[in-house]
Amino acid sequence: MHVTIWHNPACSNSRGALKLIRDAGFEPVVIDYLDSPPDIATLRQVLAESGLSAHELVRSKEQSFGELGLADADEATLLAAMAEHPRLINRPVVRTARGTRLCRPPETVLELL
Repeated sequence: MHVTIWHNPACSNSRGALKLIRDAGFEPVVIDYLDSPPDIATLRQVLAESGLSAHELVRSKEQSFGELGLADADEATLLAAMAEHPRLINRPVVRTARGTRLCRPPETVLELL
């Protein structure tokens, strides 16, 4: 099975999900989304696949969230902000043939394997 993870090595949830994937015998495609941020179309696709809203995918505790005044932003504004400022994207996002999930807590990834 093909497994992709949007990964931030500084994030304990992301490291935990990656470990669980590898412990289950899969070597995922690891996307460092901070260096290679997804475009708006990809973000929309992930939202559609996961059933999440942009409000659920955005990291509202990130400093730039407040600096950019995103508290009352609509979906389009949040998507544009996440594409431009990838630190705003919550992680880890895992995509497999079984679905797409924001894997917080990391054990959520087991539903996809």
